[in-house]
Amino acid sequence: MFTVQPMPEQIDEDLVALLEKVEVATIGHVLHSGFVDPALRAVLPGRRVAGTAVTLRIPHADSALLHYLTQLVRPGDVVLIDRCGDTRHACWGGVITNVMKMGGVKAGVIDGPATDFAEFEKVDMPMWCRGPSPITTKILGLEGALNVPVSVGGQVVRPGDAVLCDDSGVVVLSPSQAPDIARKAIRMQEDELVLLERLRTGEKLPDISGANAMVEARRVA
Repeated sequence: MFTVQPMPEQIDEDLVALLEKVEVATIGHVLHSGFVDPALRAVLPGRRVAGTAVTLRIPHADSALLHYLTQLVRPGDVVLIDRCGDTRHACWGGVITNVMKMGGVKAGVIDGPATDFAEFEKVDMPMWCRGPSPITTKILGLEGALNVPVSVGGQVVRPGDAVLCDDSGVVVLSPSQAPDIARKAIRMQEDELVLLERLRTGEKLPDISGANAMVEARRVA
């Protein structure tokens, strides 16, 4: 049985641009939740992308619904795939990479393996996954769910969520909360530049951070 829900409303382009100024690790200074398991790693280094979550649940070795999705994707989508614990079968390979790129998909995030890694580089398709596998899914036509809440790397993802991915990992945000979080993170990044300049001029990090005062106040012989 297949569950197919409508494609979600896409997040505003201004929010996408704002998020793409933010490092995922900076958001890690702001939030404790929303982060995908860091075992899902970037295949291509140096990419930072933000977009709208399109969610897919495809159990075991059946990728029929992923093929179905390729006709629906839009520029700006990020496809997140719940593999229901399957770490053996690669559901995404070279053909899917190319057709998703043609559809304007900004990235894929798979809670499982992928294959044909060279194709990601060839067409510049950012991908976060659990690594490579030569064993692929098949078009079995058994079951799956499209645009429903899923679990990817231990994180609940809802269709239409804002997704930000870079070398440090993947974070999923509510579109209503994302602007404030992004602006706070950008301010922190700007403050870090000031901090680095102070260090270059000779100040010591523990003096600036307050660590020296904390340690000295509780220091024992």
